[in-house]
Amino acid sequence: MQKTKQQGSIEPYDHPAGGWGAVKYVAINLIKEKVAGGNYRTLFKQNQPEGFDCPGCAWPDRQHASTFEFCENGVKAVAAEATTKRVTPDFFAQHTVAELLQQSDYELEQHGRLTDPMVYDATSDKYVPIAWSDAYALIAQHLHRLDNPHQAAFYTSGRAGNEAAFVYQLFVRMFGTNNFPDCSNMCHEATSRGLPATVGIGKGTVLLDDFEHADTLLIFGQNPATNHPRMMGELREASKRGATIVSINPLRERGLERFTDPQSVIEMVTMGSTKIASTFIQPKLGGDFALIKGVAKRTLELDDDAIEQGTERVLDVAFIDEHTAGFAAFAADLRMQDWQELVDESGVSRDDIEKLARIYVAGKRVIATWGMGITQHKHSLQTVQMLSNLMMMRGNIGRDGAGLCPVRGHSNVQGNRTVGIEEKPSQEFLDRLGKVYNFEPPREHGFDVVETIEEMLHGKVKVFIGLGGNFVMATPDTPRTFDAMRSCALTVHVTTKLNRSHLVHGRDALILPTLGRTEIDVQNGVPQGVTVEDSMSMVHISYGMNRPASKSLMSETAIVANIAHATLGSGKVDWLAYAGDYALVRDAMEQVLEGFENYNERIAKPGGFHLRVASREREWQTSTGKANFIAHAIQKDTPIRRAKALYGEKLMTLMTTRSHDQYNTTIYALDDRYRGVFGQRRVVFIHPEDRAMLGFEAGEWVDMATVWNDGIQRRADRFLLVDYDIPRGCIGAYYPETNPLIPLNSTGDVCNTPTSKSVPVLLHRSEERTLAA
Repeated sequence: MQKTKQQGSIEPYDHPAGGWGAVKYVAINLIKEKVAGGNYRTLFKQNQPEGFDCPGCAWPDRQHASTFEFCENGVKAVAAEATTKRVTPDFFAQHTVAELLQQSDYELEQHGRLTDPMVYDATSDKYVPIAWSDAYALIAQHLHRLDNPHQAAFYTSGRAGNEAAFVYQLFVRMFGTNNFPDCSNMCHEATSRGLPATVGIGKGTVLLDDFEHADTLLIFGQNPATNHPRMMGELREASKRGATIVSINPLRERGLERFTDPQSVIEMVTMGSTKIASTFIQPKLGGDFALIKGVAKRTLELDDDAIEQGTERVLDVAFIDEHTAGFAAFAADLRMQDWQELVDESGVSRDDIEKLARIYVAGKRVIATWGMGITQHKHSLQTVQMLSNLMMMRGNIGRDGAGLCPVRGHSNVQGNRTVGIEEKPSQEFLDRLGKVYNFEPPREHGFDVVETIEEMLHGKVKVFIGLGGNFVMATPDTPRTFDAMRSCALTVHVTTKLNRSHLVHGRDALILPTLGRTEIDVQNGVPQGVTVEDSMSMVHISYGMNRPASKSLMSETAIVANIAHATLGSGKVDWLAYAGDYALVRDAMEQVLEGFENYNERIAKPGGFHLRVASREREWQTSTGKANFIAHAIQKDTPIRRAKALYGEKLMTLMTTRSHDQYNTTIYALDDRYRGVFGQRRVVFIHPEDRAMLGFEAGEWVDMATVWNDGIQRRADRFLLVDYDIPRGCIGAYYPETNPLIPLNSTGDVCNTPTSKSVPVLLHRSEERTLAA
């Protein structure tokens, strides 16, 4: 065991994921948050047809609703909302913003639920109470002062329900802009922008039931035991019936080795567990593209062998002929691709690439899942499209037990995009919206997250309104993002708990507290439900069960509607009617959105309904009317390659990641149990041979500095070196602590997603203050 004097310890974790460890931490979090006794029962309504949708991840719910459908991290999210701890006006009276800024993100989280709307008072450097009506008026005043609507940006986190998001986009477009930076821009944008060109829609093609029929599961760039723990139940069942599961990830994650299902009485009583992945492939950071292309090349070679030997074809020729375009050019590109380049660029031996190819072609029903390990690189869009190519080669799209499965993070991030939170909306959507509401929507593309920060820095975005989230800590280039937010005339945050974004504010600033997903939402005497869409396009309704944390709280839908009413009036839209009856909002969504026919009726059924994904039915909404193979070459000129040319093997590629006691930027505690980190967060995972090569001892403290070409010094100091099973030349550390190292202009091609999984850095002993060039 490696201990440090300053904080915490490093203790290898040899137990299975889940099991009694998960039960223990469920209890710890309920106690720590001082959850009232009656609210414990809330857990048994979580992810149930008559209950509420977990405010955490977007993994779908089983329609049969087993005895309990919650996980350890879901409990943390619910406990954070159900806590009895409160942040009242008296709390703000006792603390200046400057004082609160000295607290860690974990300490800010622990203060509890916000109770009243607050406005920043520059004279005292404190937030003071404000009436809701005055808050709405202040927002309207600032919006009316702008020279044009594009000087405002309207952020959305994936927690917002469909109703609030739809009203939000309607208000903003009637105000006159498409400036909708949202959390999709920072996570699965490569999926959203990459898949439409290949299969016609930026969503997955599988349902949860497909996991019961798959014989092979390829898990790319994902740590489900931490990020989507309920997925582990599906993987456990697949493993038990003999399906082959492959983990493809730079980090060998404990949760994909063995898992004890807390719902299994036998495993819990006998201290048993289930082996999950049978094969682990560890590409270097950014190596997934070359790895997948290598598997595709080998698949083609195996098909050539089958033709030569007169045996069954490896390619699904019927599918390719009937449903695809561009295969000949794609195959020609694969044949010209040099094998050694694939090995070098992937960081995976040719033997392992060929082993993965054999596993793939042996599968009759293959599901490929992926997370942000795939989507946060410069060439992430190309990687998503290459994975789509690979799956099409054997017809693994549009049949039972097979398909593409992007696993999204926040609970309704996909739903937000579906209902119109999109800075690049289609003309068809705008046409329908304008027709229903009798106005001309703005046609110019708006700003995404990175563009919004850049425009703030240039003084061109002056008002920022955030519907949930922790914008300044979720985004890259933290000091520059701080400067951007502080340049605004007004910042507004609709939120449940205090976070750092509320403390890095514009000249005027509002904190508007909202109901949580777990809380009863009554409007005009009638309980209201909100709808969400999960990662597999299932849409269902969620009703809160707990008494609101404060009588002063407003729902997200009501807050947005009141801002719209104060800003635009209700001549064209009866915003306050929307605030009072969410069924009216759903009636409107039905008129505007394809696939939402009979919306109120369909969500009344237990489990809701599946929002049709055309590619699941082998209908291809592309320019060719086919699923398209798209060839891509390995990129030669990249920031990592240029940095390597300067610094050689001393250059490390950093990936940011989350700990097990974390959800996005929310820090629940300071442990990362499955990786053996306890009581601390400032650690760097490094291969022991790299540590030795750099001249460090295990347990030394290092500073990190980014190698970039814009003259801006980016650094993050005092991180503990921890030996770990990670490819040579790669290191890992937690965000948001390492977000200052990610240059704002280091983004993925086309999708413009920050490259949080491929940051070129140098390490120095903490005593040294040498900066990277």
